[in-house]
Amino acid sequence: MNGQTGSRKRIVVGVDGSEASLEALRTARDLARLKDCSIEAVTAWHHPVMVADFPAVQWDPEVDARRILARAVQEAFGGDVPPDLRQTVTEGQAARVLADASRGAEMLVVGSRGRGGFTGLLLGSVSSAVASHARCPVLIVHDRERDSR
Repeated sequence: MNGQTGSRKRIVVGVDGSEASLEALRTARDLARLKDCSIEAVTAWHHPVMVADFPAVQWDPEVDARRILARAVQEAFGGDVPPDLRQTVTEGQAARVLADASRGAEMLVVGSRGRGGFTGLLLGSVSSAVASHARCPVLIVHDRERDSR
């Protein structure tokens, strides 16, 4: 992958279904319009070690990740989904997947805290890691609703 859709630059967005990632999607849409970029919404998944040891479990993390991403796009944009938005679901740890996806991107946008965030942390582990390891500028977006409390 050369990091671009056709000749257009792209903005990569990390999506985990959290309110902060929904805000990241909306922010990426606004930036993409200003910078004439396409958007790639990326969700990462992996088999937790505990589940891998129990073959009777009827859960598919990739299917779950696809569902989370589709729901997040619908929640963020409603009926106004950007026409050039690409949805990508990739196996791996979120920080590594996003850092890899940032190769050749104009920008990487992530929420400050994801679904696993601890209340009181300014940055989650994924946003902190991608800020250090991304291969393009990173914008960390805070959940406006949570920050206004």
